[in-house]
Amino acid sequence: MKIVMYMLRKFFSIFFGAMVFVVLILCIMDLLINLWNYMSKGVPWSVVGKIIYYYVPKTVWYAVPISMLFATAYMLSDFYAKNELLAIFASGISLFKFSFPLLIVGFFMSFGLFVFEDNIVVPTYAKKNKLQSQALQKEKSLDNDRIVIMADGGNIIYKAAYYNDQLSSLKSLWILVRNDSKDFEELIFAEDASWIDDCWELSKPVVYRKIDGEIKNVPYNHLMSKMFVEPPETFRNNTISVEEVNTREARQYISHLEKAGLPVSEAKSVYYKKYSFSFVVFIVVFLAVGLSGKTRKNVLIISLALSVIAVVLFYVLQMITMLMAKFGAIPPVFGAWFPVVFFVFASSVLLKYART
Repeated sequence: MKIVMYMLRKFFSIFFGAMVFVVLILCIMDLLINLWNYMSKGVPWSVVGKIIYYYVPKTVWYAVPISMLFATAYMLSDFYAKNELLAIFASGISLFKFSFPLLIVGFFMSFGLFVFEDNIVVPTYAKKNKLQSQALQKEKSLDNDRIVIMADGGNIIYKAAYYNDQLSSLKSLWILVRNDSKDFEELIFAEDASWIDDCWELSKPVVYRKIDGEIKNVPYNHLMSKMFVEPPETFRNNTISVEEVNTREARQYISHLEKAGLPVSEAKSVYYKKYSFSFVVFIVVFLAVGLSGKTRKNVLIISLALSVIAVVLFYVLQMITMLMAKFGAIPPVFGAWFPVVFFVFASSVLLKYART
């Protein structure tokens, strides 16, 4: 028990030191990237400080896996260099058994990181982006184009070339009306449509209706406008970053994309990444144990170098699979989880051949 407490004390001291270092580096990088824009727009330093403050939880989210990897690799390598593990191995305790408490720590930290990301990182990162956009005068337009919306359970489908949010109007609007069996009933085209009295009033509508099995042009009855009550908010440019919302809001947004017939692969892959990324904390312990003990000299430098290389390889692999998922080359769930599964396998191999 004393050995476990000694190991954990040393681990957490290294872990928190590494995390603070990574957080500072990420905050400084974000500041330097945007410094010229802040100065050119005359943004007060109090606002800049608030932007950095909101960014800190996101940097902690990034820093935890890296710090976990470095702390485990450095601690075990240091034990190797000082021959402290010789007594452990001589007593019949394997490397896996000795490092098992770290695996338990990594397991619980994985769940903690997911809860932290979903409840703290998401809202603060959204505030950071909103405040930064306001400070740099980057206003998002709610106008939209090439819109397809399914309404009334799929019985009414809107297709518009352009939506003007200021005027609450639609250009080149097609409305497909279907029955409960999803069979064609009528198709309506209007050059313009305006939101008046809680419904869409169509300008110069042309109606094609199915009568006795034939498609015929019929006069438009203005009472039909009462059927078209999908609110203007539905047609707005509501594109959001799944990374900036929690899992519940992400599911709702993905459902909205699917109903609108819009591409959903990228959003789904980022959604699944919310779950897979948390397990990286657990995986890096395996990886760090396998990487430890490669040298007895320059332990700090070697551990840092191996940690950086491992992290870079993971993020490069993740970037590749996420891009493939975005363009539909692989399923979104595969794009998010493949790097995790691959590094589990690689870590298991390294652990098997680690020095004991």
